[in-house]
Amino acid sequence: MFKSGYVVALLVAVLARWLVSLHKYSGAGNSPMYGDFEAQRHWMEITYHLPPQQWYFNSTNNNLLYWGLDYPPLTAYHSWLCGFVANKINPSWVALKESHGHESYAHKLFMRYTVILADVSIFFPAVVLFFAQQKLQLQDKVKMSLVVLMYPGFILIDHGHFQYNCVSLGFALFGVVWICKGFHLWGSICFSLALNYKQMELYHALPFFCYLLGWCFQKWSRIPQLFKIAVTVISTFLVCWLPFLRSKEMVLQVLHRVFPLARGLYEDKVANVWCSLSVLIKLKQMFTVDQLVLICLLSTLVCLLPSSLHLLCFPTTRNFKISLVNSSLVFFLFSFHVHEKSILIPALAVSLLVHDYPFWCVWFYFISTFSMLPLFVKDDLVMAAVATTVLHALICKACMNISSTKDDQLWDRAKTTLLKLSMMGAVLLTVASLILTPPPRYPDLFPVLVSIYSCAHFVLFLAAFHYFQFQSPSQSANVKKVQ
Repeated sequence: MFKSGYVVALLVAVLARWLVSLHKYSGAGNSPMYGDFEAQRHWMEITYHLPPQQWYFNSTNNNLLYWGLDYPPLTAYHSWLCGFVANKINPSWVALKESHGHESYAHKLFMRYTVILADVSIFFPAVVLFFAQQKLQLQDKVKMSLVVLMYPGFILIDHGHFQYNCVSLGFALFGVVWICKGFHLWGSICFSLALNYKQMELYHALPFFCYLLGWCFQKWSRIPQLFKIAVTVISTFLVCWLPFLRSKEMVLQVLHRVFPLARGLYEDKVANVWCSLSVLIKLKQMFTVDQLVLICLLSTLVCLLPSSLHLLCFPTTRNFKISLVNSSLVFFLFSFHVHEKSILIPALAVSLLVHDYPFWCVWFYFISTFSMLPLFVKDDLVMAAVATTVLHALICKACMNISSTKDDQLWDRAKTTLLKLSMMGAVLLTVASLILTPPPRYPDLFPVLVSIYSCAHFVLFLAAFHYFQFQSPSQSANVKKVQ
């Protein structure tokens, strides 16, 4: 019965993605630069027509100011594959130089289907496999898979706004699956692939490193395994970077494109600490770019230390999963040049704990989706965001019990009230953003308020998950009873 439930859950998740894909995408009809949809299409054009040695270099055929490739090599290979198929179907979709800003119904269908195919091929199996290995009833495995797959952020960004986050997130999740099963080499390969698809997976890198290092140091007999893991990671990177290893100049150029420090402290009005502080302290005016990079680096490293050192000393899979949340949230809140869409990286880590800490995970899901409201307004995806958020809330209510705490009714009432007040504030800000005109002196008033409101929540979530990580296993078991 519940095996068929898996099929129904997966079909519902695909249907939701397909319905969202009927909406507008980033930069639709907005010349001359358009948006992320055009960026992905342009990368297919460049990678298909030019040799790899020219993908990251400025030239007459590759103007880096027009959506120059700025993701690692695995993204470029994926773009080449999509460009190869697109050229077979209709060469005008990826014609060199001549296809800039190409928009047609057939091409939109092609692009949307490439995302759905990547999602179903990589991210869906990773989610199902992760919960399949958990010690849960089959019906709970189906329910948890549905909750994660229907998270609005994953759907709206990839299938509405238009990106391929499902690929890097799927590889990272496969890495977690194999690590937790004890297949450390396979886990290392998968996470290396995630890093080579999107550099933002660095948000998850330190927990992988600390867990594997701590696990190997637990016994002297495991030290050879450490060298095997190192060789595996280096070999995976070498294979991914092989076309660009011909010269030092090529390697440095790819790194320069992948880590563009000149872009600024943050992207738009992102819900992190620096954007929130900038309301009172004009950081960009007070410090140079190099100084801001150093401030962000030191702040991030200091905030990463407690969780990372704890995981290094106590390398359990439980601590590993919680540390992934803490690490990615620290990066999102304190690192340099953060996109609002980067909240999907902490969201993936939170998804690993949705059965253990349902209240906090559902609350995070809601706020993280709300934090991207300015982006949804820009892309005309507000209705899709509202619909998927309401649908996800109903699914969470049906699949999980986030407020039943017979052992502590006072805490139950308190956290339920807190959640309702938080959601009410987000709803009011959403309505205000849509129907009220901001004062001419503060045109970005509502995006700023959304970012500050969301940032305050993310700081709370960071504190909560640090608390969970530092609990002993027995304390954690007691906490689960009151979740």
